[in-house]
Amino acid sequence: MDEKRLVALAQKGEIAAFETLIEAYETRIYNLAYRMLGDAEDARDVAQETFLKAYSALARFRGDASFSTWIYRIGRNCSLDAIRARKRSRTYSLDAPVDTGDGEVTRQVEGDLPDPDEVVLTQERQDVINSALAELPDHHRSVVVLRDIEGFSYEEIAEILEVRLGTVKSRLYRARTALHDRLEQMELFRDRIVWQSEGRENA
Repeated sequence: MDEKRLVALAQKGEIAAFETLIEAYETRIYNLAYRMLGDAEDARDVAQETFLKAYSALARFRGDASFSTWIYRIGRNCSLDAIRARKRSRTYSLDAPVDTGDGEVTRQVEGDLPDPDEVVLTQERQDVINSALAELPDHHRSVVVLRDIEGFSYEEIAEILEVRLGTVKSRLYRARTALHDRLEQMELFRDRIVWQSEGRENA
């Protein structure tokens, strides 16, 4: 059954049709959220929120854009909402002690960097890319994820982000430049990759 037919049936209240749509897009929406947020648990929450909002708004979907464009737009907006909520919730100082009721103890914060001995080379690269993506402004991160990771056309991205085609191209250029510069600055990472690669070749 084609996607338009599934959407039409879902709009009539057929839950099975909407569940089929979820199965088709759940991995892609999760990946979008993960690239935007950099956290697996948050990405799962955002994916769930995306489909809940899509179901609530399904009656208003008129097919002016494709269903994929529409659902990605919702996913992107939910990701941005999660980013804003995360920023609002970070109100404590990492240096401030924790009051346990019986006194204060030093706050323990889990490190963001993986243990090189426990992570394969490809995972290290992915971690660094995710870290560099996280440093981009939200509107630049969105366009890089949609184009270079999800593979949308410029026209589709313009529809998802609701901006002009020229805006998509200029944002993508700036985002790629900033991402490239940031990765080039990570001399320590690059040196470690070279060292590990040489070590494997000599083993």
